[in-house]
Amino acid sequence: MIGKLKQLANDPTLRRWLTARALGKASPPPAFTPHRPPYLENGPIPAAVPGAAPAAGVRVAAPTGSLSLPLPDVTVTVTPGDESALFTHAFADTETLLAAHRFAWLPILGEAADPAWVAALWTAWRARFATPDDSWAWHPYTAAERAVNLLSFFRRRGFPEPAAETRAVLAAHAPAITRRLEYFGEHHTGNHLANNGRGLFALGLELAMPAYADLGARILTEEAKRILTPSGALREGSSHYHLLVARNYAEAWLWARRHGHGAAAALESILARALAVVPHLYLKGGLPLMGDISPDCPPEHLAAFAPGDAATTGWGALLAADERAAFLALKTRGAPAAPIFDGWLRLDAGDWGGLWHTAPGGWPMMPGHGHQDAGSFEVHWRDVPLFVDLGRGTYGENGEAALYRSALVHNGITLDDADPYPPNKPYYDDAFRRRESGPLPVLENNMNEVALSFGG
Repeated sequence: MIGKLKQLANDPTLRRWLTARALGKASPPPAFTPHRPPYLENGPIPAAVPGAAPAAGVRVAAPTGSLSLPLPDVTVTVTPGDESALFTHAFADTETLLAAHRFAWLPILGEAADPAWVAALWTAWRARFATPDDSWAWHPYTAAERAVNLLSFFRRRGFPEPAAETRAVLAAHAPAITRRLEYFGEHHTGNHLANNGRGLFALGLELAMPAYADLGARILTEEAKRILTPSGALREGSSHYHLLVARNYAEAWLWARRHGHGAAAALESILARALAVVPHLYLKGGLPLMGDISPDCPPEHLAAFAPGDAATTGWGALLAADERAAFLALKTRGAPAAPIFDGWLRLDAGDWGGLWHTAPGGWPMMPGHGHQDAGSFEVHWRDVPLFVDLGRGTYGENGEAALYRSALVHNGITLDDADPYPPNKPYYDDAFRRRESGPLPVLENNMNEVALSFGG
């Protein structure tokens, strides 16, 4: 209660919205059923029974020596016999704990991941967390990430014994995710729901549970309509998260091809749109990290999406040869998006190149991963990043996390140190936002000039 009162005292826009609501001059959010997007039927949740195992499990020896795990903000060393400590340690940042529960280090280590250590940590996790509950370990986004990371590894290296138990615990992820799908109405649903669908799609295909594969495919295709703009750009205002979502759809498309699922064509179309945007995000000096940076996926891990990259490192190194060839063909196939697309503007002039961004509605997308700036930019001279955007790799409402989201550390004009737009709230309606901020922002380029006008 004290926190809410402080927020109210420091936010005049929120006070005006509360007054408008009390006077009937602001609309409440539309009614919705939490965890149940309207395009899904209200039938019973399918049984989580994996189909017949394609092959016998593999026996893995106990690990020897220590293991260094790359987690957000820290490298953790694990020693044999102390595996469970990884999942119960009191990390300073919750994102570090979540990355541990997600096995987020698995794709980062790639083929260097030791099957003995993977099996040992998976066994330790099952011993403490195998039963779904409402803890961080079973948050639907975390459960989906864990399922994808483990299934991808086991597909390449085999299910460790006891394989039947491993498959059963992974199968239990499907109803756990389905019960808590991250749908919170049209006003407060971000990219997490699409990732829930990605987890269900992987579980359904890899464990031969077709009802979950179809459910995941439906969520993936429907959510693309929500989170991607008409140009194919992620609407949430982050260059890194655009690559992350493109990777999610690339994996889903490759799974669909591998298993012959009927959603392959629709997923390919979605991915092609997202990939067409990517060349405009990269400057000669690399990818401007504008907006949030996902804590548990280093940008270099997604270098396969960069123009001209051969996809042989990071995420690309995990692909089979035929899958890499199909991905590279799709990456270069589509017509590129226009240099101005849904809040982004790309301009090249001789040795100079720049990328500008402003949320199309002015206010940073909520929920989203954009920042409290309008028209922030990154400019490179040849391959030298000269004026850079610092991004944000730590989440939170205080300290450095709040500072790096504010306009104070962005390449834009501020008046009296104020952000161009107030903090956004999911329950504000568009009419209220327009009354507060005036005309929508407009980014334009003319020859070697970029102009931004806005009414914030």
